[in-house]
Order: sequence, then C-alpha cells, then structure tokens
Amino acid sequence: MNKFMGFLRGLGLALIVVLALAAWLMLPWPALLALAAAFVLWLLLSRRGRQAGSVTQVGLSTLQQRIGSSSVVVVGIAGVVAVLVAMLAMAEGYRETLRKTGSDDSAIVMRGASAAEVMSTLDHASITVISQAPGIARDAQGRPLASPELVVAANLPIKNGAPDEDGSVQLRGVDDAAWAVRPDMKIVAGRKFESGKRELVAGTGAQRQFVGLEPGKQIRLGNQLWSVVGIFHSGDAMDSELWGDAQIVATTYGRGSSRASVTAKLSDAKAFKGFKAALAGDPRLDVDASTTLDYFSKQSEVMTKVIRVVGIVVGAIMGIGAVFGALNTMFATVAARVREIATLRAIGFRGVPVVVAVMLETMLLALLGGVLGGLLAWLIFNGYTASTIAGGVGQLTFQFRVSPEVLWTGLKWALAIGFIGGLFPALRAARLPVAEALRAG
Repeated sequence: MNKFMGFLRGLGLALIVVLALAAWLMLPWPALLALAAAFVLWLLLSRRGRQAGSVTQVGLSTLQQRIGSSSVVVVGIAGVVAVLVAMLAMAEGYRETLRKTGSDDSAIVMRGASAAEVMSTLDHASITVISQAPGIARDAQGRPLASPELVVAANLPIKNGAPDEDGSVQLRGVDDAAWAVRPDMKIVAGRKFESGKRELVAGTGAQRQFVGLEPGKQIRLGNQLWSVVGIFHSGDAMDSELWGDAQIVATTYGRGSSRASVTAKLSDAKAFKGFKAALAGDPRLDVDASTTLDYFSKQSEVMTKVIRVVGIVVGAIMGIGAVFGALNTMFATVAARVREIATLRAIGFRGVPVVVAVMLETMLLALLGGVLGGLLAWLIFNGYTASTIAGGVGQLTFQFRVSPEVLWTGLKWALAIGFIGGLFPALRAARLPVAEALRAG
C-alpha cells in the first residue's frame, strides 16, 4: 500500500511538473518580471526567504570547489539553447523575409482556389477586367498600377555545389508596371532589362546562390541563352528571383498570353475590401484576391512550422541529456553537502529554504548556460544567409534572425531544464532525516 501511495505521489508530482513547464514555456516576459519581483520580495521579507538566501550564499561560495561538475550543467544547457535558438532564428528569418514582401495596401489576384502563383493561370480577358477594378491606384498618366506577372521555375548551377548540381530559381515575367507596384525595388548594378529582349535582372539573393548571375554574362534558361544585364535589391523574397520581360518569358515557356497573377497597388489599405468585393461580384471572373501581406505570410506558415517543430524536437532530445547532467551534478552536490544541510535542519532551518536554495543554485547555473548559449547563437547565426525551397518553385534566400523573442524562448528552455534538474535533488535534500544525514556525513 505504501508503495502504491508513493507511486501516486510521484505520478502527481510529475503531472504538476509537466503542467508547470507547459505554462512556463508560454509565459510572456512581463509575467516573468512579476514572478521575479515577488520571489525577491519573499527572499527579503519572509523568515524562510532569508533562510533560503543564506543557504544559497553558502552553496554558491563553494562553486569554485565544484567548478568541473558545475561546468557540465552550464555547457550542456548552453549547447541546448544554442541549437534551439539557431533553429528558431532560421524559422524567424524565413517568416520575416516573406512577411516583408507584402503590405496591406497592395493586393495579389490569382485564379480561384490557387494556393500559390505557380498553380494559377489567368487569361488575357480576366487580366483586363482585374486591372480596371475599383480601388487600384493610378500613376501620373492615369494608368492603373496593376502588374500582370508570370512565374515559372528554372534551373541554374549552384555556387559551391557539385559540377552537375542545379538548383531551382524562380523566374518572374513582368512589364514596366511591376517596378511602379514595388517602388522599393532598386537596381544596384547594371540596368533594367529592355522589353522585347531576352534579358534578365537578378536579385541579390539569387546572385549569391547561383552561378553566372553577374551583369554581362549569359545563362541558359528554357533552352535559350539569356543576358544578365542588372542586379536588383528589395530586401524581401523578391531578392531570390530573376526578372525578365513577361512576353519573352511566356513565349519561351509556352504560356501564350496567360499570366499567373496580377499584383496591384491600392489607393490605400482601406480600399482592399471594396476591391475584393468588386472582383467577387463580377460574373466574368473566377479569382481570389488577398493583400500581399496575407498572401506571403501564409506562404511562410508551413515551412516556419516545420523548422520550429524540428528545432523543438532536437532541443527536447538534447534537453533530456542536459537534464540528466544537471540531476547527476546536483545529486552529487547534495551528497557532498549532506552534513552541512543536516546541520542547518538541526538548528531550525525548515525544508522549504533547503529546497529553494538547491533549486536556486541550479537555476542560476542554468541561466548562465542559457545566456552563454544565446550569445553564441547570436554571434554565429544572426544574419547568417541560408536558402530553401519556397512555394515548391524556387530557392528563397533569407537570413537567420536571432530576435529578442527567440532569445527569450531559449532562456525559458534553459531555466526549465534547470528547474527539472534541481527539483528532485532539492526534494531529496529536504526529506533526508537529520540523524541519518549526520551519521552519513
């Protein structure tokens, strides 16, 4: 019966720990500051808090004698946090790159039920109707700022890859209106392509990723030679693309007069609702419209979730190892200090201060490991350039982004590992009978 009751108590404790960790990992930083302030007040104002502070000071004063075992905790947790932060920074950078591509005052129109541009086809008649829809801004000549565009996948050799290794790049066929719709797009080397010619401009991201994308060089796309005449930069997903004349791209890839989408600059963000309603109410059209911000944000959702899940799984596996390292270290620490703890208990220190002291020591080591791991990840990965397939069409070049939110997540994981690693040794220290502990010491 006693064994069964012990099992139930252990199971209940494990359940409480799991629920507490789940709540902790979702905790925003203001709540943490409130908890930290409450804990400091408890340490300063309550008798047990002052006792816990005294025991903690004694434990920390002996860290130099246990530098090797303490380093195991710090280094183990730093490794977990560094890997987790790197993976989350990858997801954050990917999401942010796509998100910056869109805005609330521009819209993209595709064939109904199309998940991405590459899956959409709009005929010439539909394009004409869309371009005349209400809500679209106009230039100084009164022309609608609407850009019919064609998106196809092309293959190019990858830099630093095997001699016969090709990667997929997104080739976008555009007209002059595309530059007006995206005013942030700037030519940084060479010039724009000329209409009616087999010329290309390449984004800075694509230039870093693929061979031959320098002004003055020629590349082969669709069994045709194209001249690279310029390099553009926009600071978003467009940097990973090649741009050429829409009609030449359509002819090369057998698309006729059809296009994949129409991107339009709206008169303002409030005009989108009326623009969308006008398209939906036109019986000549079977299209879906969304703001470019919504469209590109949705494009990033799946890949961002995959990267985050992989990062959390890898971090959890490494975290289990770090927990066992912390458990071994703190159990050894408690065993080495068993007489000291027993003496404190004998002179009136209660179990709670002992538990808090052991926990606090472990959490401080975990915090140090978390800060170290986050700093390493920031130094190594923040701004690091990577690429992956986006939308099933071409490789998207993006930069890792070690944001404050990502670092905060890493610190929460570090403290969670420290909490688990210190809890059970702390409970053992508090429950150890005083007479037995004194004899053992």
